[in-house]
Parts: sequence; C-alpha cells; structure tokens
Amino acid sequence: MNRTTVSLIAGVAALAAVTGFASMSEPDTTGSDTAKAAAQLPVERTSLLCPAPSTSDLAETAYTSFTPVAEGTGDDGAAELTAAGEESADGKTDADKGDKKDGKEKAVLTPKEPGKPVTGEASGAESPALVGTAEGRFAPGWTVQQTTEIPAGSGRGLLGTNCTAPDTEFWFPGASTAKERTDYAHLTNPDDSAAVADIELYGKDGALKSTVGEGIQIPPHSSEAVLLSTLIDEPQTNLTVHVTVRSGRVAAAVQAIDDKLGGDWLGPSTDPAGSLVLPGIPKDATSVRLVAFAPGDADADLKVRLASPNGPITPAGNETLHIKAGMTAAIDLGDVTRGEAGSLILTPTGRPTPVVAALKVVRGKGDKQETAFIPATAPVDTRATAADNRSKGSTLSLAAPGRAAKVKVTASAGSDGGTAASKTYTIRGGTTQNVELPVPAGLKGTYALTVEPQSGGPVYAARMLEAASGGVPMFTMQTLPDDRGTVEVPDAAQDLSVLQR
Repeated sequence: MNRTTVSLIAGVAALAAVTGFASMSEPDTTGSDTAKAAAQLPVERTSLLCPAPSTSDLAETAYTSFTPVAEGTGDDGAAELTAAGEESADGKTDADKGDKKDGKEKAVLTPKEPGKPVTGEASGAESPALVGTAEGRFAPGWTVQQTTEIPAGSGRGLLGTNCTAPDTEFWFPGASTAKERTDYAHLTNPDDSAAVADIELYGKDGALKSTVGEGIQIPPHSSEAVLLSTLIDEPQTNLTVHVTVRSGRVAAAVQAIDDKLGGDWLGPSTDPAGSLVLPGIPKDATSVRLVAFAPGDADADLKVRLASPNGPITPAGNETLHIKAGMTAAIDLGDVTRGEAGSLILTPTGRPTPVVAALKVVRGKGDKQETAFIPATAPVDTRATAADNRSKGSTLSLAAPGRAAKVKVTASAGSDGGTAASKTYTIRGGTTQNVELPVPAGLKGTYALTVEPQSGGPVYAARMLEAASGGVPMFTMQTLPDDRGTVEVPDAAQDLSVLQR
C-alpha cells in the first residue's frame, strides 16, 4: 500500500470520527426552528476608579459605595476600594509592598451587603486616588460617589464625581485654561502594567499644538494629574479635552477650579452623537454656558431646546448652534431655566453630525457663587444609581425628551439605618420634572437612589447635591447613565453545517 493510499484512509477515518461525535452530540431542536434570544445576565466583575479628591488642606471627602440588589447573582462575591499606589525608587508601588501587618493594602471601603450603602472618609490634601473592584453579587450596578467639601480658598465649594470604569477614550468639553481657572486631567491606571495616554486640546480655532500631552506614562495602580495650562502657551476660555489611551486603559476626569466661582469635577461626555441630552439644570441657575465640539470632518448645526416642566422651550436668541469641524463652540444661555427645572436637548437641524457637549452651571450671585458641570449623558436603559443622598439637599431630575415615560425610583436603606422606599412617576413627553423623592423610613446616614424606567420613551436623569455654607450655594451635579449591570449572553448551539463547507 503506497503512502497516498494510507493518507487517504486516515483522512476518511478522521472525518468519520468527527462526524460521528458531532452526530451523537447534536442537540435536540425538535419543536424549535428559530434561534433563542440572548439572555441578560448579571455582570460578574466591575472595576471603578476615583481620582485624588483635592490639593486643599481643608478638604473633607466622603466616599459612598452601593450595589443594588439584583436577581441571579448568587451568594458569593466581595468589593473593596484601596489606595492607588505611588511608584517608589525601587519600582514597586505601595500595593506591591503591602501593609506591614498582613501583607495587604488596607481597604478604604469594604461593602458588607448589596442594598445598603457603606461610607468612608478622608481629610486633607494627601488623600490618594482609589482603585476598586467588585465581584459576584456586588458587581452588577456597583456605584461609588466621591464628594468633597472645601469651605474656603481656591476651589471652595462642593465637588462630586461618580467613580468611573476604565476605558480607552474620553471627551471633556467645558474645560478651560483661562487665568482664573486651574484645570487638571486626572488619569488613573487600575492594571498591573503601565498605561500610555495622549491628551489633545481643542479651542475655538481648532487643535492646539502640544507635544507635552503625548505619551503620558501612568504607572501600574497609580494616578497622574496633568495641569492643562502646562500643555499649551496661550490661555483658552473654552476647551475640549480628548484623552486617548495608546496602551492599557485608564479612568479619566477633569477637575475644574475657579478662583472666584468655586469648582467641581467635569465628567466625560457620552460618546459623540447627532442628538444629545444634558439633564437636570437647577431651577435657580443664574448662568448656564453650553460648550460643544464636533470631532469629525463635517460641521454640525444643532437646534437648541429646553425641556421644561411644561414642555419644550426654544431659548430666545439661541435657537441654533453652529459648530465648525474640529473646533469648540460655546454660547451663554444666561438664566435659561427661569425658576423651573430644565434639561437641554440638542438635535440636528439637518443631516446628523456627531458632537460632544457639556454645560457649565453657576448658582448664586456676587462673591457667593458656585460652579458645577453637566455633561451630555446616555439614557437610563434598565437601571441607574446615585449614591450619597442626604436627608436634605438632594434633587433628582428626570427628563423624557420624546414620549412620556413611567419611572420607578427607589431610595435604599440608610448607611446607618432605615427602611427602603419606592415611588413611581409619570414624566410627560418633552418635559423635565424634579420629583419628590421617596425617603427611607427611619433614615440614618446616607442613602442611594435607584432609577428604573418601567415603560414609555427614553429617560435621562441627573442628581444635584447641595450643602450651603457661609451664604454660598455649594452644589454638585452627577448624571445617571445606565449602570450596565447586565450583559447579553447568546444562547450557543452546535452547528453541523461547518462540516459540510
């Protein structure tokens, strides 16, 4: 028998073996001629990163962690936030060296159970960035709020941010390098290897030349704060910051400090889109500025509307906004809300062109003013959460820019005691409502608000937290995009047709 014949027999035998195995293993498809839909299952792991809160010695920072109760998660899991390590001379981070007593980095926060917030505190200018991981039953919808109060000095006010998941691209319209502003881009790396990122700045005339913002190294488990004014030569009042990651991944946030108007964290805008929603403008806002950027090669023309409690309103004199490709545009809307809750709705006047946008909001008058920011955000698909709500000073805004929507809002148990409570609201189409919050019975400590659309059109949400001090209306805004607590898992089955190709 020659070599060709042997090879042919071996090949036929191998094919027969594969076909026989596949036939015996073929699933029963009787009574079903269509593929099953993908299942929505709880995520099993979530990472969140919190930037270093302040450089002020007077800063007092509160951290609040919360995971909503979710079905299908099982009984196992854990979550914790630890300090991001600073790289030392020997090339090891604090996390590498570990705690002297037990060889582990001491956790700042360690949640005990889903459905109940847990809190922690930090003081002064040396508080580090935090790196957090939640697994198992603590992972779906895990939310951490960082809130810092600075009673005096530059940047005095209330600064708040949702700790964010690492990613590879971020857009921040609304930054500035004007002489009265001190803006930092905070980049935090959660991984075991170094990350490399670029920071690009765009002003009213387009991209601003800078080589300093290229190839920024962020060591493992560490955070870097980059002063934006060091990246360019001339001051720019309205900037768009673009952070891209060459290798690894980071969480990014911009801390915007004004010498006279306080400051806050500027969160990233949602991904570039033809239409955008910026929810939750305070009803007593004394000044609102819209900053937008068109990242593509085409100009953008947008219709500007305010979704008020009574329906859509077109701001007089600011009916439209033209944004040149690759340039940052800004318009001052003044006290656009005029004593009522509102959300800004941006839609294309013609062909849609992707844009990013944010609002700079000022409350108060004279030397008693305070600033916060509202970036464009994504709708609440299944669920969104705002942690760190107090017995007073929390306002939840819900906007339904299209069709009417029914929304369930749940106030969790308090961090130190209390019983959860829920209310359901109907938001009329084209309106924004500041809803009366459910408050946990017997509340002690802080609580979380969970927003769950029940029916109708898309819902957008934002939470304002107030803490007036010395006549200054200190406040901070956080938008509530969907928490992405579930993931689609397709129903897989064997396909014998691959053996016939």
